[in-house]
Amino acid sequence: MRQSSPPISKNLRDIKKIIEFTRDEKRVLFALNTPIKIQDYLNTLPKNFEHSGITLRSPRRVLLVKEAHCIEGALLAALALWYHGEHPFLLDLVSTDYDFDHVVTLFKVDGHWGAISKTNHIVLRYREPVYKSVRELAMSYFHEYFLDNGKKTLRAYSNPFDLSLLPDTSWVTSTQDLWWLSEALDKSIHHKILTPFMIRRLRLADKIERQAGKLHEW
Repeated sequence: MRQSSPPISKNLRDIKKIIEFTRDEKRVLFALNTPIKIQDYLNTLPKNFEHSGITLRSPRRVLLVKEAHCIEGALLAALALWYHGEHPFLLDLVSTDYDFDHVVTLFKVDGHWGAISKTNHIVLRYREPVYKSVRELAMSYFHEYFLDNGKKTLRAYSNPFDLSLLPDTSWVTSTQDLWWLSEALDKSIHHKILTPFMIRRLRLADKIERQAGKLHEW
């Protein structure tokens, strides 16, 4: 399927004029003024293992508890980009039912796409802004996306999901889990990347790749 154009709004609102950020929030967000700095900050946050139950915390809650899993980190990264005048895009990477989906934050430099990623694994990490299309970037994750048995599981990716186009900005500061946002992302336009014929012919990841894939940051 042809890659459609990202739904970029012409008049990006100034999030600093909409949200009353705390002093600590302003300090952190002000410092996160490049994708590299955002990624480096996310890497300092311990993995949210959800020991007390599954969560989908807002960026405000993430900054308070100082831990995050993939979509929580993606939302914080998107907020940091928006804080500095960039579009807050998410990209949803969809796997099979036997694996977990992954969400990253998109950014663009000199007409090329990159991605910020919060992950606990050696793979599915940051992408340099060298990709001409979102599909090209999404496909860069394909060979890294596999189970412990080597089966490759990436099946689809979303259009860039622009958080600035949501009806309100409650996702930034909510004290409640953002299940509604996850549902909206799931229902957004996605593109399949494999045919049934392709799936049947996929080769398993090599043993050494599977061993490397078991490395954890936290």
